[in-house]
Amino acid sequence: MRIRYYIFFLALALVLQTHAQKQDDMRQTVEYLASQELQGRYPATEGDTLASEYIAGKLRGLKLKPIVREKKLKGYYHNFTYGKTEKRTTHNIIAVLPGKDKRLKNEYIVVGSHYDHLGWGGEGSGSRRPDTVAVHPGADDNASGDAVVLQLAEHFKKVRSPRSIIFAFFGAEEQGLVGSKFFLDWMKQDDKQRINLPKDKKSIVAMVNLDMVGRMRDHAMSVSGTGTSSGFKAMVEDAAQQAGLHVTCIPDGYGPSDHASFVAAEIPVLFLTTGGHMEYHTPADKPFTLNYDGMQQTLDFTKDLVARLANMPEAPDYINVPSSQKMSHAKFKVTLGLMPDVMGASDIPGLRADIVVAGKPAHNAGIRSGDVIQEIDGKPLKDIEEYMQRLSELQPGTTIPVKVLRGEETIVFQVHLTPPVR
Repeated sequence: MRIRYYIFFLALALVLQTHAQKQDDMRQTVEYLASQELQGRYPATEGDTLASEYIAGKLRGLKLKPIVREKKLKGYYHNFTYGKTEKRTTHNIIAVLPGKDKRLKNEYIVVGSHYDHLGWGGEGSGSRRPDTVAVHPGADDNASGDAVVLQLAEHFKKVRSPRSIIFAFFGAEEQGLVGSKFFLDWMKQDDKQRINLPKDKKSIVAMVNLDMVGRMRDHAMSVSGTGTSSGFKAMVEDAAQQAGLHVTCIPDGYGPSDHASFVAAEIPVLFLTTGGHMEYHTPADKPFTLNYDGMQQTLDFTKDLVARLANMPEAPDYINVPSSQKMSHAKFKVTLGLMPDVMGASDIPGLRADIVVAGKPAHNAGIRSGDVIQEIDGKPLKDIEEYMQRLSELQPGTTIPVKVLRGEETIVFQVHLTPPVR
């Protein structure tokens, strides 16, 4: 009996030690990519170059296959030029792990994240503080995703995979998913410089995208694309249960990140995120704000998902799921001025306000980030769909009650509604 207990505790100690090492590695990656030295990783800047060299160096250190006939680090670069008035040249950083199964190795899974960010911010940059010119470090967006994908590359290099895996770090995502679109266009071309990649995009059977996975709360995350293949929802829910995660499944694969490019190419996707926060797209998105224990959970969860995809006896089918974003802001006559939590409020009825924008109606009325909205104008609210439905029913210039839960206190605020800014 003593020997059995000794073996158990030794195994547990080894697991904890491994997790601690993984978290330390992820922390180091985030701290470098989100450092002041890299100046926000804006495409075609010195910071972009340094980030590229760092990621390519990691891939080369793992002895993963390059994608072009270039020596050293540039063998992992897929260069592209974008922009109408101002041309900028940057690249995706990509490596390939060939599959070990004779039949399945010609089918590819893309595991990706974007590595670019907003640079110094400013007007028109996408910054939520456009009047502030300062380095936007992008620790969560998306150094967190890059750190997890690098760990996934290291893991699957050791354990291998029946299907081939493409590890992709996309450039210029913040400029409109530019890098991922160029990558899929490249798959259409007969480029003799291209090596170790499929002959065309039809051989890509699934894409897993990680974007903003560093701020997990209450062991919860959102997975989009669970309806883009018939077995995805059950697979995600089972993997989440194994990982001890509360997962919100969103059927469609649309959204403002690189997986949307793959859905447009009729490739099934899974998009993992831990959601928005006050530091999103601001100079305050720094490494110390991240939840590295949560990133470890995301890593373990994604390992399981990718392994399941890699071992499916047949390639996943593709299902065209209409966007769940049925109501665009153009259909709303009013705005509350907040960003709701796409993962809901866990076991609490209502929808959490992740970000409440200063000077907007909700903030002016007294609602604050973290409040759980339970009723709007006397009607109950449980998810993002009902939130958008409530907004569509309201008129500008009116004042309506909004009931929220703040901690254990229920508060009703009177919110004066204004039109959204066009």
